[in-house]
Amino acid sequence: MPSARSRLGAQGERIAAARLESQGLTVEARNYRTRFGEIDLVARDGEETVFVEVRTRRGEEHGTPEESLTRRKQARLALAAQEYLQERGGAERPWRIDLVAVALRPEGPAEIRRVTSAVEEP
Repeated sequence: MPSARSRLGAQGERIAAARLESQGLTVEARNYRTRFGEIDLVARDGEETVFVEVRTRRGEEHGTPEESLTRRKQARLALAAQEYLQERGGAERPWRIDLVAVALRPEGPAEIRRVTSAVEEP
């Protein structure tokens, strides 16, 4: 049985994917694993490949979802993105890493914030 944390993450990823698709992106992969870590969502925005880190929180007692994206995690995401592109022959294609922050609220719908180009290439 999945842990509460993994269920929370999966819920946030479903919400984020639906939001991205409503904004015209096409989700191509979910939970893509590399030796550097996992990429939550891989999407296409026109000709650009978009790697999406989803951060989900219930409440902000441990900080906002955006604050949880550490420099170390950003570096690992960039390496994972580069590995994904190399494996698929897309290293020359434009790409970026976005953050989708999902703040779940017990009293209403989730608050969803998207930060485009949240991580710079190393």
